[in-house]
Amino acid sequence: MQRRDFIRGLIVLGACPACARAGFAAEAGNWSYEGQSGPDHWGALAPENAVCSAGSQQSPLDLTGAVKAELPPLAIDWKPGGQIVNNGHMIQVNMPDGSRLSRGGKSYELLQYHFHAPSEHHVDGRSFPMEVHFVHKHRESGALGVLGVFITPGATNATFSRLAAAFPKTSGGEAVVEDVDPNGLLPKEFSYWSYEGSLTTPPCSEIVDWMVARQPIEVDEKDIKTFTAVYPMNARPVLAANRRFILSSP
Repeated sequence: MQRRDFIRGLIVLGACPACARAGFAAEAGNWSYEGQSGPDHWGALAPENAVCSAGSQQSPLDLTGAVKAELPPLAIDWKPGGQIVNNGHMIQVNMPDGSRLSRGGKSYELLQYHFHAPSEHHVDGRSFPMEVHFVHKHRESGALGVLGVFITPGATNATFSRLAAAFPKTSGGEAVVEDVDPNGLLPKEFSYWSYEGSLTTPPCSEIVDWMVARQPIEVDEKDIKTFTAVYPMNARPVLAANRRFILSSP
């Protein structure tokens, strides 16, 4: 924890440029999800990416062997709106100020949310067709709190359908989604897993408090296909837990 607190302090002081950009880390760079610029090589692509290879608290994980714990409840106060961007690695919705997630007395601001296919986290060895990550930042400490939600095919989800209709199909494409409410991408029940990890994209900074909802959401299968037509695979493989505890609310 001392190392993580030191890195977070650098963020606040502005002394860690790669970390300061963490909320939008996936927007640039010569990395990819396959070949010589794929996950196995991220650490060698740039000096600031070294932790991608050398880190001991990397994400994502296979969420297995979790320890039951009295985790603090999540209080979510998100507002509609945002700008949807295809950044060349994923489709991301950048949020205006004013959306919050609170956990255990700590309040985070929602910076952006983005999508991966298939899911980056696994559960007992099983992956899901997609996963959405809601990236939050604590203003004072610089800590990142990322909420992950699994996505499976099923009933139509109005929010995801609205987004899918606006997904920019080419890198650099943008669209305004002022009336799309991200609360529509949340499960009805909010038990979750929690662990300390990293960004799942370069520079892989180990500054993330992960929260992953145990209940997935359903969306129309054709909307999943709309995403995978643009990004058929943009998920980092699961990595070793390295003695980290994965906690699970009851």
